[in-house]
Amino acid sequence: MTSEPHQQAIRPVGAPPVGTAARAARRDAEPVTPAPPAALHVVHDTDGVDLSAAETAARQFLHALGVRTDNESMRGTPGRMARAYAELFSPRAFDLTTFPNDEGYDELVLARSIPVRSVCEHHLLPFVGTAHVGYLPGRRILGLSKLARVVEHFACRPQVQERLTKQIADWLQAQLDPQGVGVVIVAEHTCMTLRGVLATGSTTVTSSLLGLLRHDPRSRGEFLALTGVTA
Repeated sequence: MTSEPHQQAIRPVGAPPVGTAARAARRDAEPVTPAPPAALHVVHDTDGVDLSAAETAARQFLHALGVRTDNESMRGTPGRMARAYAELFSPRAFDLTTFPNDEGYDELVLARSIPVRSVCEHHLLPFVGTAHVGYLPGRRILGLSKLARVVEHFACRPQVQERLTKQIADWLQAQLDPQGVGVVIVAEHTCMTLRGVLATGSTTVTSSLLGLLRHDPRSRGEFLALTGVTA
């Protein structure tokens, strides 16, 4: 019995091995999971900070007001003033970490009573209080501590409360693309309580509402009720 000669498959030079094209086609057909977005590293610009010049200016400022700095208690005060204001104007860097909203959570996320400390740009006196910051998630959710970081980032500079409130809300809206953002700040301004009108105990309330928290009455009412502010 004569055996059949072995038939060897012939493929052109440079052609992929048998099955390679099919495997590549299957890979192309498989859904590709997108890589998670890189965390945004938020850093305050400290260029131009000159503590030595600030100390000299602080000493001249005190002298111009008749305050002597040549005794043991006051000798280091100009330097302490310079470092204190540099700290007040220098927020800490942070990474804006977000995560996929896998479960499709679409209810309010609210961080209440976040401490606020800032400096009134009109008198360079502090104002302090609390911020309530919330959002209705879209495709991504935010690490909760970052809400406090964002408040600090915009508060650590000469500010007015109205602008501070809106900057926080606008920035979160731009970075997260949520369904809505709400920010309420309640603060005491020492430029009102320690000087001028001397309105001891008075507080100022500002709010900024975007998206559904502005346009949907029920969402707006829920947010304001949870912050303790009457709708």
